[in-house]
Amino acid sequence: MAKLYGYAGKLLRVDLSSGKITEEALDEKTARKWVGGTGFGAKYLYDEVPAGVAWSDADNRLIMASGPLGGTTIGGSGTFSVVTKGPLSNGAVATQSNGFFGAYMRFSGYDGIIIQGKAKDWVYLYIANGKAELKSAAHLAGKDTWETGDLIKKEFGVGERGMAVASIGPAGENLVKFASIFVDKGHTASHNGVGAVMGAKKLKAVAVARGRAIPELVDKDKLSSVADELHQNILNNPASYASYQYGTLNSIHDRTVAKDGIVPVKNYTTSVFDVSTEIAETFWGPYIRGHFDPVPSPCWACRMHHCHMMKVTEGEYKGYEGEEPEYECFAAFGPMIGNTDVKAAFVLSNEVDKLGMDCNEMGWVLGLAIECYEKGVLKPGDTAGLDLKWGNYKAALELIYKIARREGLGDVLAEGAMRAAQKIGGEAPNFAIHTMKGDTPRGHDHRNRWAQILDTCVSQMSTDEGYSVGNSADVGAPDLKPTIGLNYNNFDDLLKWNVKFKGGAQFEDCLGVCRFTCRTDMKLLTQAISAATGWDFSAEEGMEVGRRIVNLFRAFNMRCGHTAAMDRPSPRYGSTPVDGPSKGYTIMARWNEIRGGYYEGMGWDKKTGKPLPETLKKYGLDYAIPELWGKK
Repeated sequence: MAKLYGYAGKLLRVDLSSGKITEEALDEKTARKWVGGTGFGAKYLYDEVPAGVAWSDADNRLIMASGPLGGTTIGGSGTFSVVTKGPLSNGAVATQSNGFFGAYMRFSGYDGIIIQGKAKDWVYLYIANGKAELKSAAHLAGKDTWETGDLIKKEFGVGERGMAVASIGPAGENLVKFASIFVDKGHTASHNGVGAVMGAKKLKAVAVARGRAIPELVDKDKLSSVADELHQNILNNPASYASYQYGTLNSIHDRTVAKDGIVPVKNYTTSVFDVSTEIAETFWGPYIRGHFDPVPSPCWACRMHHCHMMKVTEGEYKGYEGEEPEYECFAAFGPMIGNTDVKAAFVLSNEVDKLGMDCNEMGWVLGLAIECYEKGVLKPGDTAGLDLKWGNYKAALELIYKIARREGLGDVLAEGAMRAAQKIGGEAPNFAIHTMKGDTPRGHDHRNRWAQILDTCVSQMSTDEGYSVGNSADVGAPDLKPTIGLNYNNFDDLLKWNVKFKGGAQFEDCLGVCRFTCRTDMKLLTQAISAATGWDFSAEEGMEVGRRIVNLFRAFNMRCGHTAAMDRPSPRYGSTPVDGPSKGYTIMARWNEIRGGYYEGMGWDKKTGKPLPETLKKYGLDYAIPELWGKK
């Protein structure tokens, strides 16, 4: 077999039921067709998880994979993808985590890990220098995600950066349907309950030591040059330079001041976070960095001033230490629940991380519970005395603990927004924010972001798929400028964005890199692949890889029973804002038309949403045709 540059060249397969661990060689044809990360996950999920396999079954697969740029000089190239069948949508999920895990996995000799089966007792997987073994995790049961990583590192006598540990907390052990997998403390693969899948397999953690088996690159200097150019592009762009300085910390403040209606407030009952300038400024990078005693904690090879460990320096939580929350965490535990205390939002965010849950879904279920309580759908007896009112962050914190332990009302909310609303009954289903597949959006008010509400609802990955690339000219659309703002009547461009740019984000998620550092720059990313592998790899080929993934996930989800009717927002998610910049406007008046236009643009049947045979053939997915169409 010819040498495969840019790759470790092996996948690790772990059968938890038998305890058997094997290696599988990665050939060039497979590598180029799927590239890595999310691509590898899509392939193995479709190939090995047939219809009828539930998310919690031993036969479900959990795939963790990096790509050909993982562990290189590209900023944030410790990123890896997690792909599985998730509990919220009963369909595919592909989600990423940053940190060091992806790089260390590659340095230990593996491009990815395929996990199947179910252990009899709690175990963790330990990988070091091309060897892997399962070890008892009995002593780790009940530990939070921070404790788990620290204890495993202590067992092997390594420091903070000597090992990367991907673990679940109590929520994953208790099969909370939005449990997540956490890495290097604050980094997380969050969507559609990937942590619950890990919990169902009784796998507490995957620990990867920092090895020395660095994949060989064809042109290391060229790749480093691309890494420098990607970084310079960030420094030279005012919009991206803000994230270079503060990550996503400025988002709530800037959007509140601009009054663009994108911040989610009180479960979408309003689009206005009506706070004073003084309070708004506490939800702002300069204030947070100036009051939380930050210590830089960057991801692998990252030069951005994004991630920090922090400590509350004043007030009732003085001395509390945690990781700098992203915008979505501050949104979930600030405006979403009516809380105006940034220190409390910091604590809630980190407690959710340690317990091992997705901050976005937690925000939606807390908002649902509070609105139900405020409107009498939930009574004091239902909440065990918790006074669930907007802004009561102490009650919210107690409810978070109950959700992780599945106690009382927490057991209901642990099912996620859609199922919790169905169990609560009454008007609750009209309050819950989710797609009709059962997954939830990221932490924005998408009623003011129509391109993204469409993208989220038609997504096959249980989160937004992405409707943008760094430079539209790279994919043959020089005059098409993506936007995240208001587009009341611009339905034609909305469809063009969602179709023309579809696949760019999925391709990027194959590479083992971070979107904040790479900005889906198709030209530079494909140059980097060429430098790593020696392939003549173009932006056009990259988009083809991404679209192949989208179509295979679509075929998988339809095999799981997904229908066109599920490509739609819940009543509240698609509601008409009562205030703010979009007051009186709604995308729903033309939803069926827009959805049909998207299907047509993607090469899918306009009525059913099934990828047409000719579309599947175009992307080399002929083998999916019989299952969808009953013919060859």
